[in-house]
Amino acid sequence: MRCNWGNTNPLLTHYHDTEWGVPVHEDRLLFEHFALDMFQAGLSWLTILKKREEFKRAFDNFQMEKIAKFSNAKVEELLSNQGIIRNRLKIEAVIHNARLVLEVQNEYGSFDSYLWSFTKGLAMNNAIQTMPEIPAQSDISDAMSRDLKKRGFKFVGSTICYAFMQSIGMVNDHIVTCFRYKELK
Repeated sequence: MRCNWGNTNPLLTHYHDTEWGVPVHEDRLLFEHFALDMFQAGLSWLTILKKREEFKRAFDNFQMEKIAKFSNAKVEELLSNQGIIRNRLKIEAVIHNARLVLEVQNEYGSFDSYLWSFTKGLAMNNAIQTMPEIPAQSDISDAMSRDLKKRGFKFVGSTICYAFMQSIGMVNDHIVTCFRYKELK
């Protein structure tokens, strides 16, 4: 059995079965999830998954060093790319946040070290019985959001941070009857 949202579309099934809740520690991949979760705000995750490959092309495979150097002309190019979400605020936020991630890397040694410090390096396993029990935020996502905002990051509300924590495996919110819950625990 799998979480019921993972049965609704082949892209969601693949994401559920191979990525969601799997701990991520590589900075480039962490930034990819971070950026995609920002783009997802107000939209469905399926919309993002359908556009993921074009996002990777458009944003230089989410290499922060390259994105941090994007110019106004690049922003205009991205705004004309029909394969991504063409929201100026979100596009500019990804560029802005890439610059700040580089600062975090200098301070902490890696984006990974900074992010996982919120859980003391440990993945949390919630014992969710039913889908409605899955929270939209937590005390930890609240703390992460506050700290990111203090550092100047954009599109980092607690709900976005919690979705990000789920996507990078900081929290395992698969329902306990889902085969992935036990695999990731």
